[in-house]
Amino acid sequence: MTPSVKNADRAERPLLLLSNDDGFFAEGIGILHRRLRDIGRTFIVAPDRERSAASMAITLRRPLRLQRITASVWSLDGTPADCIYFALRKILPRRPDLLISGMNPGPNLGQQDVHYSGTVAAALQGTFLGIPSLAVSLRPDEKGNFDWRFAVGVVRHLACRILEDGLPEGVTLNVNIPPPPVKGIRITKLGWKFYDPDIIEKKDPRDTVYYWIGTGQPRRVGDDDSDVKAAYRGFISITPLHTDLTSAAGRRNAGLRKIVRTFQTG
Repeated sequence: MTPSVKNADRAERPLLLLSNDDGFFAEGIGILHRRLRDIGRTFIVAPDRERSAASMAITLRRPLRLQRITASVWSLDGTPADCIYFALRKILPRRPDLLISGMNPGPNLGQQDVHYSGTVAAALQGTFLGIPSLAVSLRPDEKGNFDWRFAVGVVRHLACRILEDGLPEGVTLNVNIPPPPVKGIRITKLGWKFYDPDIIEKKDPRDTVYYWIGTGQPRRVGDDDSDVKAAYRGFISITPLHTDLTSAAGRRNAGLRKIVRTFQTG
């Protein structure tokens, strides 16, 4: 059962910002927009085209163009991170109570996916700006299909709970939903997906060489507490990501401390 949202101290309904890296027209974000309206007022601010693997890039070297599609849907010819800035500074009537990035058709699991993903980046940008944020990605079934209906039910539950209870400061949730039936839900840590992408070389009609970077077949590595293991064993994986990337072990590392001690100034 979906929990209710407390509005006793809120002058108006919750404001939800939706974004992604697949474009404002993508199926997943459209379903969220329609199915979350009873929870709060929803806006889409998303790229005008696919921006997969854009990570946290910000557009600084060219002008950006913003287009109003409907009263609550906007597109920007920039990155997912750009979209969050524009949403807050140019579009939304006030600061959003929750940011949801996705739903992405394909999982974002492990260290490399999280660092490359535009889906995750939009959510991280929200966390940087003090907005409770989560990124949502789906794993397909054996036939390559995505169960959007099941996934949006999971997102509705999470959205209501976060609106009710909030998130820890500096924490973004990276959510990966396998196809049903699911075995449960796990709080996980990041595993690894090792990529060995091909660089494909071709020639255009003018005989000029061009290249495509392929994705290859990733190798998943992780223990039972990892997101890569949980999601592929049929569990919904929720990985808390922290904006503080400082390595505590690195600060204690003897080799690094020796470098500091032997550094000579002047």
